[in-house]
Amino acid sequence: ILAVRIKDDKSSYNTIEDPSGRMIPLRAGDVLAGTLGSRRALKGYAGVVPESIAPGDTINVLNMGGVLGRCTSAHPDYGAPFSAEVMGAVLVFPALGDRVGRPAHIRNGAILPAAVLNSRVPVIYIAGTCMNAGKTAAAIELTRGLTRAGRRVAAAKLTGVALMRDTLAMMDAGAVAAATFNDAGAASTHAGMTVPVARGVFNHLAAASPDVIVAELGDGILGDYGVQDILRDPELMSLACAI
Repeated sequence: ILAVRIKDDKSSYNTIEDPSGRMIPLRAGDVLAGTLGSRRALKGYAGVVPESIAPGDTINVLNMGGVLGRCTSAHPDYGAPFSAEVMGAVLVFPALGDRVGRPAHIRNGAILPAAVLNSRVPVIYIAGTCMNAGKTAAAIELTRGLTRAGRRVAAAKLTGVALMRDTLAMMDAGAVAAATFNDAGAASTHAGMTVPVARGVFNHLAAASPDVIVAELGDGILGDYGVQDILRDPELMSLACAI
């Protein structure tokens, strides 16, 4: 987790999600705690994690979830992304009275990826061709309808780039619990990591005793976020009651 200082003002794509889910406008001079990650967005910014980074370097804010990286492509409707000066790493002090901090990471206290899928809760998987295809809208309506029918629904987002907005909306629609890959310590997903993360998220949500889990697969089935790994995994697909 890095502390950065915003260097410019923007009139579009200029908000950031705070820990409660509120969208806060960013202005030049604001200090932001974000985390390094990559992004591949058709309708937003694409970017990568720099090979090295030091205080004083300039980095970009790649999404509204606080993901930081070096922008490699910008959507013309949004202009250039925010530039930010790297101030340094945010530190944690795990031991009482500890005077030597350690770099903070969103993996601290996170849901652990799992080698074994213990959950047997049925899953409705929602996939799409790209971002803004209607996946979250479908997940919200399914959650609302199942809840009104008397079912206990849990919500998950298993792939994509950090943002709590989608699962918070599912909670507003009646989900009794929600978790994302962010809760498993990942700012963004990629091929090779999504199956153990999905197992861990499902095992975690099973503790809420849901009748069904509505699981959104962020971005597209042909994208770089590891959706195909989930769709081809026999164990995860054995839970599918609908796709």
